[in-house]
Amino acid sequence: MLEAPQWTERFVLFYFSGEEGRTRVPEVFPAHHEYTNSFRAEQPGELLFTGPFAEPAPGQPGAMNIFATREAAEVFAASDPFVTEGVVSSWAVRTWLTGAD
Repeated sequence: MLEAPQWTERFVLFYFSGEEGRTRVPEVFPAHHEYTNSFRAEQPGELLFTGPFAEPAPGQPGAMNIFATREAAEVFAASDPFVTEGVVSSWAVRTWLTGAD
């Protein structure tokens, strides 16, 4: 009999931005980058991957971040300059199940 798959939970933070918000990325990016580095130093192992999509599409997320815990994803988004300065119009966290290594 086949064993049930063993899943690892990860939490994907999606960022959504309108055209106006995307035009502000160069202005706000230095603060966002500093915040990201500080977050990683203060909460090692929580933020696993981060980055924008190469080809943003209307109605689709413009960036995603992968976290070890939902709490870390929500804490990160709440204080990220991209969110607080209006570059990101909305965000959402989804649970992602990854397969065994």
